[in-house]
Amino acid sequence: MRVGWLIVVGAVGLLSACGGSSSSSRTSAPSTTASAPTIRVSSAAFAPGGAIPRQYTCDGRDISPPLSWSGVPQGARALGLQIRDPDAPGGNFIHWSVSGIPPTVGGFAAGRVPAGVSQGRNSFGSTGYRGPCPPNGDLAHHYVISVTALAGQSVLATGTLVGTYARR
Repeated sequence: MRVGWLIVVGAVGLLSACGGSSSSSRTSAPSTTASAPTIRVSSAAFAPGGAIPRQYTCDGRDISPPLSWSGVPQGARALGLQIRDPDAPGGNFIHWSVSGIPPTVGGFAAGRVPAGVSQGRNSFGSTGYRGPCPPNGDLAHHYVISVTALAGQSVLATGTLVGTYARR
């Protein structure tokens, strides 16, 4: 499954690089063509482009936020999820990566993942979720939550949700 996740990470990076985002498009899903379906990603904890509540950050309980998604295309064999901070000093700091999510799963409750999924190593050097933790004094960082549907090594669809966080 490690090879499959590398494909997801590469695909998410490629898709985010190809989107040509502006600051106004950070809060919505990237534009797609008719041949590239979009997965709708949301959270009950914050609105698209809104502030991620403190409890999901290093300043709070540091648990993963509740996430849900829909629009997974037929033929998907697995989903991958990634949370990254493109505003980090080194760029694209990975806060969480999850692979092997069954395509029938429509989300995660706060602080939970279903049995059988594989959580990858984050940029903190640990496995699992580590929440937003931008340097003190920085402007709000953007946290890009991406869900990608795979069929073997092919990316069928992807979707994103962006939240923000700044430390006080």
